[in-house]
Amino acid sequence: MAGRAKGIVAEGVVVGMRFILDTNILVAALITRGAPPDQLYEAWRDGRFTLLTSELQIEEIRRVTRREGIRFRIHPAEAGRLVNDLRRLATVVGNLPTVDASPDPYDNFLLAMAEAAQADILVTGDKRDLLALSRHQGTRILTARNALDLLRG
Repeated sequence: MAGRAKGIVAEGVVVGMRFILDTNILVAALITRGAPPDQLYEAWRDGRFTLLTSELQIEEIRRVTRREGIRFRIHPAEAGRLVNDLRRLATVVGNLPTVDASPDPYDNFLLAMAEAAQADILVTGDKRDLLALSRHQGTRILTARNALDLLRG
């Protein structure tokens, strides 16, 4: 696949595409098997795109999966596997710039990741804040279903 243009679909793989999956997408992937967030998680594990993350996001996942309302829905081993997969298989983005573009300041680190890594797609379920932006610099902000449609070509 080397030498192919970024964004070209070849055999179900969007060559060179760099995705960020919001924490709400990653957690939803663990809760609801077969739903669009889970399909995206599995597409990444199948090598269909490059997943970008950061230490900030990994820590957020650890915090969220320990919350009372979430803990009973996700087995600790599943949450641990997700964190381990991210550390081992995803591209961990460092040196995040300061960003103040989201109405929710807790989402700015995702936009900072997008800037630092020049992400193509940020996938989120956050309709009020991130999806309302639709784009941040060169990064498109999509729902899980729209991102799946993009992957399917």
